[in-house]
Amino acid sequence: MHVSLLLFQHQGEVWQLIAATGLVARITLLVLLFFSVLSWAIILKKYSRFKSARRASREFMRIFRGSRKLSEIRAACKNLTASPLVEVFLAGYREIENQAVVTQNPGTPRVRSLDAVERALQIASSAQLTLLENWLTWLATIGAVTPFIGLFGTVWGIIDAFQGLGSAGTASLRSVAPGISEALVTTAAGLFAAIPAVIAYNQYLQHLKEFGAQMDDFGLEFLNMTERHFT
Repeated sequence: MHVSLLLFQHQGEVWQLIAATGLVARITLLVLLFFSVLSWAIILKKYSRFKSARRASREFMRIFRGSRKLSEIRAACKNLTASPLVEVFLAGYREIENQAVVTQNPGTPRVRSLDAVERALQIASSAQLTLLENWLTWLATIGAVTPFIGLFGTVWGIIDAFQGLGSAGTASLRSVAPGISEALVTTAAGLFAAIPAVIAYNQYLQHLKEFGAQMDDFGLEFLNMTERHFT
């Protein structure tokens, strides 16, 4: 109960500081609020995307390594579209189909160029990484820019505080402290918007590296399988 009362009082003081800020500081706070909401929307969206992609990739690799026919793996891909490995597999599968149609060999189909299959896998991997990277640059931008936006609001507020101090003709800590404390609210807001964005960006960048390595490894497995059965 005592802790809740302290938190309520602290929130009331923060709202009083925000209410006492000038026009420029309020505009700055609105801009920071927009970036903070955008940042959290991206963080939650990418978290869900990476989580579903990781789960679907594990299931796809289990099916890929346990199946003996490409047609079985192809049929299972319909339910695992969240995995980037699915599109890589389909790119290789289509290339094998195209080459098998061209050769028109009876019985087991053959591929004429393993290099063409490898290029198809690489192109698909690059495209999937690009899709996974969507919106991540916004997190980097928010993490880099919002502290400076908050600092701008703080500098502007301090200028206003000292101008008011000069007009009042008094020079005491009591007279200048309220204006400076109000100005520092924008710096705190800038850090509040930047810190989650920076943390999430670094974490998601690591996830991208893991997915890139996973797609490279899968491409090698697919090429090994193609070489064993289709060349």
